[in-house]
Amino acid sequence: MNNPISSDIFKIVSQQAELQKVRAFVIGGYVRDYFLGRISTDIDIVVEGNGLDLAKKIAEVLKVKVTLFKNFGTAMLRYKGMEIEFAGARKESYSFDSRKPVVEDGTLEDDRNRRDFTINAMAFSLQKEDYGALIDPLGGLKDLNDKLIRTPLDPNTTFSDDPLRMMRAIRFATQLQFAIHPKAMTSIKSQRNRLDIVSQERITAELQKIIASQKPSIGFYLLDKSGLLPQVLPWLSALKGAETMEGKGHKENFSHTLQVLDNVAMESDNIWLRWAALLHDVGKPATKHFDPDTGWTFHGHDFIGSKMIPSIFRKLRLPMGEEMKYVRKLVQLHLRPIALVDETSDSGIRRLLFDAGPDIDDLMLLCRADITSKNPRTVKRHLENFEWVNKKLQEVEEKDAIRNFQPPITGQIIMETYDLPPCREVGLIKDYIKDAILDGEIGNNYEEAYALMEKRAKQLGISTPRDRKN
Repeated sequence: MNNPISSDIFKIVSQQAELQKVRAFVIGGYVRDYFLGRISTDIDIVVEGNGLDLAKKIAEVLKVKVTLFKNFGTAMLRYKGMEIEFAGARKESYSFDSRKPVVEDGTLEDDRNRRDFTINAMAFSLQKEDYGALIDPLGGLKDLNDKLIRTPLDPNTTFSDDPLRMMRAIRFATQLQFAIHPKAMTSIKSQRNRLDIVSQERITAELQKIIASQKPSIGFYLLDKSGLLPQVLPWLSALKGAETMEGKGHKENFSHTLQVLDNVAMESDNIWLRWAALLHDVGKPATKHFDPDTGWTFHGHDFIGSKMIPSIFRKLRLPMGEEMKYVRKLVQLHLRPIALVDETSDSGIRRLLFDAGPDIDDLMLLCRADITSKNPRTVKRHLENFEWVNKKLQEVEEKDAIRNFQPPITGQIIMETYDLPPCREVGLIKDYIKDAILDGEIGNNYEEAYALMEKRAKQLGISTPRDRKN
């Protein structure tokens, strides 16, 4: 391995720390990532002494700007693509019902003990006498090699001090594909209600990182195992279990959902497409019904699920703009492609292309990912149906250019032609033309659309200004 602290920034920190008679260490994620063979540009420097003063002096030497966060006792500067944060070593104590610690100056040992996991508590010395030495009395390197998430102190203390660390344990286990130490998992189960004092924004930030992982299902199975799932994602927890009546059972929708999520994650880094995969069947519990003849049904779960998306996003403090609309659209449309297998005309294909618009490729990816079964023949049949629909989509798109469909006749043209203000009749004419194009009655071109506009206007008793004069 290359020297982890050969960069000139570490040498400058070391020199300035010696001049100010303080001790400085690189700690946390940078050290962990070095042993994982990953490049990290985020560097945390902990100082036994005044971290703000050291940061200001180094910024002066480097001729860069430093940002001070005096309330938190930290400072941050950027240098050669790296983001370097300085903080004084400290020890913390908490009251049971608060996340606001009582903070005191401390030593490296104090600072190390207050960290979340041993793999994040390793440090490199920046002292001249042992420059670059690994300081790891808690066994973080061994835990890295053993692929284990373990807390520095008793897990009850670590998780009680900051309950978000329970989510972080699951997030790191997901990202690194590590196991959580049995004592830590037992502690999470017993303290899961402590998560109630953590802000939704912090919880959702961890969920986002879990969903963005290479295999996000790991995190959601751990959330379920730990008992946190009903607290953080009750809509997903409601999918758990498979019921049987009169010898007829249904698919276990929780594990199915996680398989769909993993299938999407293998194909796309789009975080909102992954959210759509996670929530695509969220409407099933509300629509679950048993029919003695046909068995279990979930009719309308696509529609009900799409209606649930805004409230879910609001509760999770996720963006309520285009991201939410995109997820809602995919949830609502996720059954449409396969439903077109028995379509004899192209109109259903055109309408799907119109309704999905520029998101049709993402919808088709989600639809393919949704094909999960333990029966190979079932999977083969569904995949063949999917490929048929996909081929038809491509053929219709090449022929009719519906994907980014813009009506050849706009509302503005209708209003100018008939000297109308914005009104109901303008919308009726526009929809008439749109439906005619999507149903294949006319081509997607200006001439045929204009002629249809004239026909519909006449039906509605609307005339042009010239006709009125005559």
